[in-house]
Amino acid sequence: MSIPTEPIGSIPRPAELMAAWADRQAGRIPIEQFSQIAESALKDTIRRFEETGSPVITDGEQTKSSFATYPLDGASGLATDGVVVPFEDGHTRQLPRLISGPFRYATHASTYLATAQRLTTRPLKQAVISASALSLLYPSAAIPDYPRDAFLTDLVDEAANDIRRCLDQGADSVQIDFTEGRLSLKLDPTGGLLDSFIALNNRVLDRFSPEERRRIGVHTCPGGDQDATHSATVDYAGLLPALFRIRAGRFYIQLASETNPERVLTMIAEHCQPDQKVFVGVIDPINPRVETAGQVRDRVLAAAAYIPLSQLGTTDDCGFAPFADDTSTSREIAFEKIRARIEGTALASQRLGLG
Repeated sequence: MSIPTEPIGSIPRPAELMAAWADRQAGRIPIEQFSQIAESALKDTIRRFEETGSPVITDGEQTKSSFATYPLDGASGLATDGVVVPFEDGHTRQLPRLISGPFRYATHASTYLATAQRLTTRPLKQAVISASALSLLYPSAAIPDYPRDAFLTDLVDEAANDIRRCLDQGADSVQIDFTEGRLSLKLDPTGGLLDSFIALNNRVLDRFSPEERRRIGVHTCPGGDQDATHSATVDYAGLLPALFRIRAGRFYIQLASETNPERVLTMIAEHCQPDQKVFVGVIDPINPRVETAGQVRDRVLAAAAYIPLSQLGTTDDCGFAPFADDTSTSREIAFEKIRARIEGTALASQRLGLG
């Protein structure tokens, strides 16, 4: 059996779809016209994914406004002046701020999954946003008649339901995006915020059986967006020991863009549990240079020296366009990189006698 390989999720949107997103937000086009453009982009994305030979695909998040805020599309009780996330090149992203409860998802990830399933017979994985990321919606000052503890209870219910719907819908796996894990150590170097994030996510995962958790993974990266990150300077040594306390069966870990991947692999080997599968990043979405299959092969072989083959998989460091307006990478380069990952992982499997 060969080493498994999976994408993280997002694929750059075509120019027509990005223009349609802007027009939709400005009220310049009707929803029907936007839906037609989005469906065309989705069909093209799935076709290209299939052509790479990827054993598992995604919908490319073509119709998500962003990987983080899709549950809020159509929601009320929000203001626009929430937490600001600064990136190392100077640009920022801003979350909404909750102003009233109860908190409810207005959009579920299973709706994206169901749409994609009508267009392919390939196994589909579905990304969802973590409860810990959405916990940042609650303001520092308490909301009248809706205390933080009540919000967190509602949030856990909603996040667990989001995952449950995807599993019931037939997702091959569900990936929890946890990019705020590394960022939390930048905001709070003591690790207290990270510990609270992990505890909250475990409250969600405790709603699932051990068998179900084998299909649920956690993705960590330094937050790639517009060829910049928000926390690449944060030492992995602060994150990885805590990360593997999350009661998930799979971990998707950014590695290709690390300056010292062997050091990171040593930490993974030390802290990964025997029942956890680790998909190491072998593709750097931020670097415009397309990796060769040989480079990917060598990265996989390096990881195999630290991680048991029964626990090893490969992935991309992060999504190629987590926000709908990200134009930093072309669709062509994204799919070339995905193809290199698939071919390089196959070469490594052959070298290791697995396929």
